Amino acid sequence: MGLFKRARRINLALQGGGAHGAFTWGVLDRLLEDESLELGWVSGTSAGAVNAVALAAGLAEGGRAGARARLKAVWDSVYRAGVPDLLRLNPFLFSLARSPTMAHMASLWSPYEFNPMGFDPLRRLLAENIDFEALRMKAPVGLIITATDIATGRPRHFRRHEITIETILASACLPTLHHAVVIDGRAYWDGGFSANPDLVTLVQESGVGDTLLVLLNPVEKLGIPTGVREIADHANRLTFNAPLLRDIEVIATARRAPRPWFGGGSDVVRLADHRFHMIEAGRYTAQLRPDSKVKPDLEMFRHLFGAGQAEAGKWLERQGPAVGQRETVDLPGRFLSADPAATAAPATPSASAGAASSEAPSRSGPMDSALENGASSPATKRSETA
Repeated sequence: MGLFKRARRINLALQGGGAHGAFTWGVLDRLLEDESLELGWVSGTSAGAVNAVALAAGLAEGGRAGARARLKAVWDSVYRAGVPDLLRLNPFLFSLARSPTMAHMASLWSPYEFNPMGFDPLRRLLAENIDFEALRMKAPVGLIITATDIATGRPRHFRRHEITIETILASACLPTLHHAVVIDGRAYWDGGFSANPDLVTLVQESGVGDTLLVLLNPVEKLGIPTGVREIADHANRLTFNAPLLRDIEVIATARRAPRPWFGGGSDVVRLADHRFHMIEAGRYTAQLRPDSKVKPDLEMFRHLFGAGQAEAGKWLERQGPAVGQRETVDLPGRFLSADPAATAAPATPSASAGAASSEAPSRSGPMDSALENGASSPATKRSETA
């Protein structure tokens, strides 16, 4: 009977979040272990874009094992780099990064002033670890990588055949740290300003009926920030969550719209019928320091990677069987209601039982070898449409 079991096909939507993307790495590593789950398209922004191309390039090179190895290589390189090369090569800037007072002073400078040559260590990391030609020619998944057009503020979605190092640098270009990335005469900043990650285009173009959203930023963060860094972090969280809320509002509007009498596969119908699922990192990342996104740390990487693996394992067990049958998260209810937590309904009665503690269970895997070597509402039922 197992020989005739149909693979469950699903898209991935990977949110940006700097070094917190190690959680997404853990999620992807665990998903790749489950051969009954077939990946369709992947939408990624910023750190999500880095994970997306590592996944796609690895699949192109060596299937699931190749993807797990490529993701490990990329994040091992991030860890081994430790302090960004720009800071390491400039003792003055390194002292700024280590001193809160001086770091605040440095924030008053433009990257065009403290980094006039536009040096970006991510460029070398990508060049050393990702075969972009193989990715464009052979990757078995579709890709949507998003950057933000500086002139218009609109998202630019790059498809698989357009993906280059410049594309990923554009998607991950924080304007306070890096020069704008120019592609075909247009200048781009971080994709998180306009799509973090994109959902609407992914649904409309992929032809796949399910999407798993991997969310790094907390949905809600209580309390009033009062410190300078707290206020800046809170403002950034709101800024980079806003595009996701916009996409979810579009999805909610599509579901409220009258159904066309002739049926068919219009964009509105596809959005209304699409089944969404979600894995969240919020309860792990909400407890981390604001600057942890840009300061890779061994223990943080180990913790987030393990947390991602554990959360993906729970999702596969509890919600995974619903793929192709029904969605397991009501995104409009979860994000657009007055009380987001009140609408987080499990897909099955057992889904709410045995909630994990704040510490993710330890699970041996590529994280240990990578770092050690480097360190010497109930879900709505929807019919199958894919």
